[in-house]
This record gives sequence, structure tokens and C-alpha cells, in this order.
Amino acid sequence: MIQDTLTNFSNQFGSSWDALVSRLPEIVLALVILTGSYFLSRVVYRVTHKVLSSKVDQKSVGRLISQAVSALVVFLGLFMALQAVNLGKSVTGLLAGAGISGLVLGLALQGTLSNTISGIVLSLRKNIRVGDWIETMDYKGEVVKIALNYLVLKESDNNIVIIPNKTILESPLKNYSQTTKMRVVLQCGVAYDTDLEKVRDITLNLIRERFGSTRIEEGPEFFFTEFGSSSIRFLCRFWIHGESGVDKLKARSSLIMELKKALDEEGIVIPFPIRTLEFRNREVLESEFTL
Repeated sequence: MIQDTLTNFSNQFGSSWDALVSRLPEIVLALVILTGSYFLSRVVYRVTHKVLSSKVDQKSVGRLISQAVSALVVFLGLFMALQAVNLGKSVTGLLAGAGISGLVLGLALQGTLSNTISGIVLSLRKNIRVGDWIETMDYKGEVVKIALNYLVLKESDNNIVIIPNKTILESPLKNYSQTTKMRVVLQCGVAYDTDLEKVRDITLNLIRERFGSTRIEEGPEFFFTEFGSSSIRFLCRFWIHGESGVDKLKARSSLIMELKKALDEEGIVIPFPIRTLEFRNREVLESEFTL
């Protein structure tokens, strides 16, 4: 009985050993593929990270993309190694399981993944960078950070606004830092008895002297817009070099102070709101006051 058991064990061991020896070249090839894919993934990681470091401001995004590419190389090496040892069915089951798991995780982390992908897209885009002054969704400020799933905006009053990256991509965005030329608009009014041509000349000359630049081709513009309740309204527009809303505010404030001073020197009045009441039946009114 014992001898039969030993004989069966010896036969099974011998057959298993023969099968192992016969498949030894395939196993060695699979190990070589796995080892090669590992070292290749390290090389791919370093090359990808070096390339992205010069194009992506956020280091975390560069590392994430590099790791994803490196993991893809390892996965392809594992796939080829399993194919080398004739485990195609195992590969099919592995891919099916990975697909189902990816679908479940994608549904569970839909919002997080969409914001993360949006963060990668924002980091690769050249029309928005850290330090830019932007306006979106009634928020205006400087971009201080572009993380994987959110953007940090610092407003002029020092408030910090955190906006999901997906919202940034799906909403209109105005980037003031994309151009160094900004237009300033100022409206004012003068009294009805004022020489309007003189007002126009004073304003245009002041803008040319104060904000004129050879780098800006467009000159200042001046238009009288309406007969107001107490003044004749006018509008002037001109261009300045600036990259933020603060530059525009400084230019407008400077023009208001200097224009007020220039108009005062010429005796031109910027009137207060005035309402004139006219009574047609003056005799009835006088009789009522006399009583």
C-alpha cells in the first residue's frame, strides 16, 4: 500500500517535473519580459517626467502622468509575459476583471476623476498659468495654484477662492494676463454752458500726455453721449499697458484726479445733479402764498 502511494507520487512528481522542464524556456522568457518591462518603465518615467517638467508648472501633475505611463509599460510587459507562458485565458479574465473594477471605480469617483482630468488639462494648457489674473463666475483674482482637482484664486481683497477644475473648464474665463494691453473707460459730465470742443481738447491732450505710449497704436477716443438731467455727458476710452485689474483702477483714478484739476483751472464746472421746477400758473401760486 505504501509502496503504491510512493509510486504514484513519484510518477506525478516526474510528470510535473517533465512539464516544468519542457516549459522552462517559456518561463525564462516571461521572467525576462517582466524584468525588461520593469527597467523600461523606469526609463520611460524619467524621460516623461523630464519632458513634462518643462511644459507643466505643477510637479504633481507631471509625476502623475509619468507614473501612469510607467504603469502602462509594466502592464503591457505583464500581458506579454502571460502570453509567453500560454496563459491567454488568464489574461482575458484579468482584463475582464480590470474592466469591471475600472467601471465601478469610475462610477463611484466620477466627480473626483473629472476634476483630476480637468486639472491635468489645465496644467497642459498655455492660456492659463500660475500668476495670471483671471475672471470667471463673478470671481476675479490671481491664480496662485493649479492642483490636481481644484484651482486656487486670490482676490484683490486677499480672499482665497477654491474652484473645482471641472467648473473652470466648463465656464467662460477672462485672462487679463494674456495681453499686456488694457482699455480704460471713464464717463463724466460738464455744465450746459460749457465750450464742448474745449472739454474734448483738454481731455484728449491730458490722456496723450499722461498715458501715451509709442507701443500702443490706438489713440484715445472721446464721445459726447447724452444730454443728462444736469450735465452733458461724455465718455473717453484709452489703452494702457497692464496685466491686472489693479492697473486699470490706478489709471482711471489718476485720470479722474488730473482731469478734475485741469477742468478747474479752465473754469469748467462738473455740476451736481440739479432739478429745475417750473410752475406755469404763477398768478395762482403767488395768490396762495399771499394768503
